[in-house]
Amino acid sequence: MSSGVDLSQFYDTFFDEADELLADMERLLLELDIDDPDSDMLNAIFRSAHSIKGGAATFGCFGHLADTTHLLENLLDFVRDGEMHLHQELIDLFLETKDILSDQVSAYRNGEAPEEETYQRICARLRQIAEEHAEGGGNQPETSQAAESIAPSAPAVEPPALVETVIKETPAPTSSSMGTEADLPLRITVSNASDKDLAVLREEMALMGDILHEVKGETSLSLWLKTTASADDIEAVSCFVVNEDQLSIAFEAIPTESKEAPSAVAPAEHSASTAPAAPVAPEPTAAEAIAPESVATASEPKKTPVEDKTTTKPSAKKSTKSASASSSRGESSTLRVGVEKVDQIINLVGELVITQAMLVQTASTLDPVVHDRLLNGIEQLERNARDLQESVMSIRMMPMDYVFSRFPRVVRENAARMNKEIRLETRGAGTELDKSLIERIIDPLTHLVRNSIDHGIESPEQREIAGKNREGTLTLSAQHQGGHIVIEVIDDGGGLKRDKILKKALENGLTTNENIPDEELWQLLFAPGFSTAEQVTAISGRGVGMDVVRRNIQSMGGHVQMFSREGQGTTTRIVLPLTLAILDGMSVQVGEEIFILPLSHVTESMQPTEEQMRSMTAGDHVMYVRGEYLPVIFLGDLFSVEGYETDMKKAIAVVLQAEDMRFALIVDHLIGQHQVVVKNLEANYRKIPGISAATILGDGSVALIVDVFALHRLTRDRNAASIATLS
Repeated sequence: MSSGVDLSQFYDTFFDEADELLADMERLLLELDIDDPDSDMLNAIFRSAHSIKGGAATFGCFGHLADTTHLLENLLDFVRDGEMHLHQELIDLFLETKDILSDQVSAYRNGEAPEEETYQRICARLRQIAEEHAEGGGNQPETSQAAESIAPSAPAVEPPALVETVIKETPAPTSSSMGTEADLPLRITVSNASDKDLAVLREEMALMGDILHEVKGETSLSLWLKTTASADDIEAVSCFVVNEDQLSIAFEAIPTESKEAPSAVAPAEHSASTAPAAPVAPEPTAAEAIAPESVATASEPKKTPVEDKTTTKPSAKKSTKSASASSSRGESSTLRVGVEKVDQIINLVGELVITQAMLVQTASTLDPVVHDRLLNGIEQLERNARDLQESVMSIRMMPMDYVFSRFPRVVRENAARMNKEIRLETRGAGTELDKSLIERIIDPLTHLVRNSIDHGIESPEQREIAGKNREGTLTLSAQHQGGHIVIEVIDDGGGLKRDKILKKALENGLTTNENIPDEELWQLLFAPGFSTAEQVTAISGRGVGMDVVRRNIQSMGGHVQMFSREGQGTTTRIVLPLTLAILDGMSVQVGEEIFILPLSHVTESMQPTEEQMRSMTAGDHVMYVRGEYLPVIFLGDLFSVEGYETDMKKAIAVVLQAEDMRFALIVDHLIGQHQVVVKNLEANYRKIPGISAATILGDGSVALIVDVFALHRLTRDRNAASIATLS
C-alpha cells in the first residue's frame, strides 16, 4: 500500500510469527501418524501455511514466501481432504519446504533476496506433485492451474498473521461467503473508534476495493465494500488500526434506501485485486475454498467443484465462530513487546537495585530509634525492589519447549542416517529459562543429542543381542533446582567404556591415573581433540565438539557433568543460572579491593590451620579438608593486589565447587551476601582473565566478579599432578 498505514512497521512481528508457525508446522509433521493421520493436526498444519501465505501476500513484497506457501497449501489441502495419500516421501518434502520457508523468512528479515535457485526448485517440485495428482484423477484440476500462475504481490491472496489478535480461525462470515452470498459486498463495521482511526481505516478499505456505501456515526463507521480480497485480509489490515473487539465483518446487502445512489470509489485508483476480471481472481477462490476457516470472495461463484467441496463441512461456521470467540478472549490479555524494551526495563531495575543498596548501606549508620520510620521505609523499598526485579525478569523467561521442539526432527533424520531406531521423549518442556540463555543453549544441546545418537545408542541388532528393545530411547528433561535450571540428555545406550577412555587419555598425554574416579574420567571427554570414535561419521567423531560444548556452557555461568554405567546408558547434565542479569554473590575483601564470588559455587568457608596446609613444589599449596586435598589459590597473588593478608592464621579460605572439582580460595575477609547487578566488563573495558564481569556496590565503587571456571582451569592444570601424588 502506498498510503495510509505504513505496514513496514509490522514486518518484525510478521517474521516472528512466521517463525513460530513454521516451528509448529515442523512439530506437527513429525508427530503425524502416516498410516492414520489426525485430521485436527492436518488442519493445524494447513492453517500455519495458510496464515504465512496470507501475511506475505498482504505485505506485497514477500513474493517468494507467498508463492511457496501457496503451493504447499494446495498439497496439504489434498492430504487433509483424503484426496492424496500421505507417505514418508511426502512428509520429507513438506519438511524440506518448511526449511526453505525458514530460509526465506530469514532472508527477508535481513533485507536480502531469498535464494532464487532453491525457490525455483522447490516450487517446481511442489507444482509437479500437484499436477500429477490432478492428472491422476483428482477432483480439483483447477487448483494446479492456479498454482502455475501465482502472482506473488497480489493482495487478494489469503490472510496474514500479523499481530497476535489474528492468529485464530476466522469468524462466521467465512462459511457464509459461499454460494449465494459470494456476490454480496462485505459490510465492515467499526465502533468506539476515534475520528483519526476511522479516517485511516476508510482510506485503507478504499485501497482494498470499491466502497459502495457508508454510514458514519460519532464514533462508528460502516462500509459496504466490493472486493476480491478475503474477509481475513480485511480483518488483518483493520486490526492494524483498531482492536478486534471494535470490528465486525459480514456479508450483507446494501440497505434498500441507499441502493439508488451508492457511494462509489473509482476502481482505477486501486490495485489489481479490486478488478473482478483480474487474472489472479481464481487463485484466492481455489486456495480459500479448501480452507474451512477462509472466505471465498471471487466475483464468479460458479465453480461448482470448489463450492460443493466446501459446503460438505456444515459445522465449519459454528466451530470457527466458537474458536474465534475463545481466541479473542485469550489473546486480549497478550501483548507483544520488543526485546529491547524489556532489556531497557531490566537495566532500569538493575539501577534501582544499586540505588536501593546504596540507601541500605547509608541507613546502616543511622540511629534506629531516631530514624525508625525511615529505616522501615527502606526495608519496604528493599522488598519491593526484589519483587519488581523478579517480576521483570520473568518477562524474559521462555519455556524449554522452544528448544525441545527442535529435536524430534534432529533425532528422526540422524537416526535414519545411522540406521538406528530411536524414540525421543521430553520432560519439563514448560520449565522456563531466560531468553538470552535459551537461544545459546540450542547449539550445545544439539551436539550432545547427535553424540548420543552416534556413540550412545546402539544399532537395533546390537540392542537385541544385549537383550534390549530394538528401539532406543533418548530423553531430554529440564527442571528447576533452586536458582538454577538442570537440563539433562539421557540415553539408554551402551554407556561409556572406562578402559577405552582411560587408554585414550594416556595416549593423548592427559594427566590421569588408573584410580581416577569415573566422574573425573568422564570430564576428559571435554578435552580439546579428545575422541574415542574409531571412525569419523557425518554426525561426530572428530573430537572437536565436546570442548566447545563445555566452553559455551561455562560462558553462560553454568557447568556440565556426565554420569554413565556401561551397558545401561549415559546422562549428560547441564546446570545453568536462570538469568545472567542479576547474581546472588558473596563479597570478599583482598587488600583494599572487593571481589564478588557467585554464591552458587560457594560450598563453605573456614579459617585454615597450619595442620591443614601443605606446601608443594614450585610454591603451590594444597589444603586438607574433610579427607580431601584441595588446590589452593591466593586471590591477592593471582590478581597482584597490594597489601593482601599473607598470615594464614588471619586469612579466610572459601571452598568453591566448579563442575567435578573443589578448590580453596584464600581471601582476607568475608563481607556478606547480597544481590548484584551484572555489568559486562569486556564491552566497557577489556577482557580480564579470571574475571567474568563487574558490578556497582552500594557505596558506588566497582567490584569485580570472579570467573570460577577460569580459576578451576588454572587450578586443574597447575595442581593435578601434585594432588594425585598426595592422594
